[in-house]
Amino acid sequence: MVPSPNIWHWPEVYEAENRAQDPDGLVESVLRSVVPWDGRDVVDVGCGAGFHLPMFAAGARSVVGVEPHPPLVERARRRTARARHVRVAEGRADALPLADASVDLVHARTAYFFGPGCGPGIAEALRVLRPGGALVIVDLDATVPPYGDWMRRDLPRYDPVAVERFFAAQGFDDRRVRTWWVFDDRRTLDAVLGIEFSRATADRARREVSGCTLEVGYRIHVRRRTSLDLR
Repeated sequence: MVPSPNIWHWPEVYEAENRAQDPDGLVESVLRSVVPWDGRDVVDVGCGAGFHLPMFAAGARSVVGVEPHPPLVERARRRTARARHVRVAEGRADALPLADASVDLVHARTAYFFGPGCGPGIAEALRVLRPGGALVIVDLDATVPPYGDWMRRDLPRYDPVAVERFFAAQGFDDRRVRTWWVFDDRRTLDAVLGIEFSRATADRARREVSGCTLEVGYRIHVRRRTSLDLR
């Protein structure tokens, strides 16, 4: 299991980061156009403190959040305690606590899936999906400035082109979304930069940003379970 130091160590700051993201709902709109989940069964892999579970729960028949870090499992359970059709399970992306062909949508957002090396998680997602169901991976687009520039500065070995080649070879379609993170105040924005980047990169980012808004790009990778996956 690979730790996620941003949300593991600073869950309140990460919560503020989630609240700031995509205020116009552009990512959600793309997700709904690809895989409408009303009346369907959804699993959110790497759900963290459960921020996105209520979005799915508003229309889905059932929602399962899967998270490997016990403190975040408890946070997610408290968040969804009143929703009887939502449960949160401790588990890993490569060993989902779900039956074969039991869900219609597997959603993973900035969790686990970063290209080469994530094959076991993809295989697990396909295992739990029903035929026609979809695995949707939402990740940050490291080619979109300024956020992508800071990502590549901290991860010089990260190759966005190689990542895209990997997903294409795995049969994924790719959709790109440019949107905004809008923070209530500069103090919160600065705190978020501090948990997402090294000190040097965070300091540079703070100097380069004026105001409380960042342009951020996302890549949405989609793969459906087909008859070939049933063999």
